[in-house]
Amino acid sequence: MAKLSERKKKILAAVIEEYIASAEPVGSKLLAEKAGLHVSSATIRSELSELTALGYLEQPHTSAGRVPTVLGYRLYVNELMQRPDLSREDADRINRSLGDPAQGQERMLDHAGRLAADMTDYPALTVCSQPPDTVRRLDLIYVDANTFIIVLLLGSGTVQNKLVHLPFSVEEAQLRKLGTVANANFCGVTEAEIDAERIRAAERAIDDRMGLTAVVAGFVIEILSRCHCARAAVSGGAKLLRQPEFQDPAKAHSLMDYLSDAGNLSGLSFTDAAGQDIRVLIGPENIAKELRDSSVILAKYDAGDGMQGLIGVVGPTRMDYSRVAAKLSYIAAGLSRALADSAGTALPGFGKLMLTDPDKKPGRP
Repeated sequence: MAKLSERKKKILAAVIEEYIASAEPVGSKLLAEKAGLHVSSATIRSELSELTALGYLEQPHTSAGRVPTVLGYRLYVNELMQRPDLSREDADRINRSLGDPAQGQERMLDHAGRLAADMTDYPALTVCSQPPDTVRRLDLIYVDANTFIIVLLLGSGTVQNKLVHLPFSVEEAQLRKLGTVANANFCGVTEAEIDAERIRAAERAIDDRMGLTAVVAGFVIEILSRCHCARAAVSGGAKLLRQPEFQDPAKAHSLMDYLSDAGNLSGLSFTDAAGQDIRVLIGPENIAKELRDSSVILAKYDAGDGMQGLIGVVGPTRMDYSRVAAKLSYIAAGLSRALADSAGTALPGFGKLMLTDPDKKPGRP
């Protein structure tokens, strides 16, 4: 691709910034009046034609002005856009919203997502990979001959529990022995380490022929697997409908359905070169077909324990990249600081144990 002259770069940047502001094709007359290029309309028309031939702009209709292509946006993001300084008002708002370490990680991420959506006017997403957890302690609580409770205290301090109903009877002494063996075999190990051989060894240790060990191991594996999944959430999805590009309900709903699935978002990654705090994916650069008509801007934040998360926004390719990048970068930095502060905050005490009973029917006491 031929290297662009400085004048062509200025004209391309002016077209993109005007199109971002107006959502209307940009003509040479408007550029001559507003862009401060100090050249004639005829010169601008010639440069626009060359930029179009090079693939940086396109002309929707013969008599219409130009609009940027993906190639044009990419050059703009990589070389031409100037990231503005954040206003004192915006900086203070971010610091206030993320300044309370006692609110905990999950609530802090929710606040950060809503803040990003409000400040950019685009749907915002947050993704946080969870480090592998382990069970710190396992308790089996005898209720009656056919019922017991599994209680897990995880290394993260979270408590999980399950009410188990049995089609046969079990004695309290059997349950105590099972609890001792389960603690020895299923605590302090990762989900991957709780394999079939480990479960069989635990069964042999107490001569378990009723499958109780497998029930306990299955719950441990389920909880550890769930904790290890990346947490992903979207805030401000309805903001998408305010954009002219998403006035078609079918197009908007397709994207909103995609964003509502946390599994789709948890697959997002940040693979830019070291030292880059922002990643921009424009239109077809997105792998998912649902995002091919959109742009995604992502910022990294430090989630602690060597883990990183992402906060970003999704919008039309006609996005104000410079403004959004500046705000996301500051929000991500503030989130990193807030999460680091919250890591030193003591965990709150646990309240009343709430039982998870999969067999409980509506109206059943």
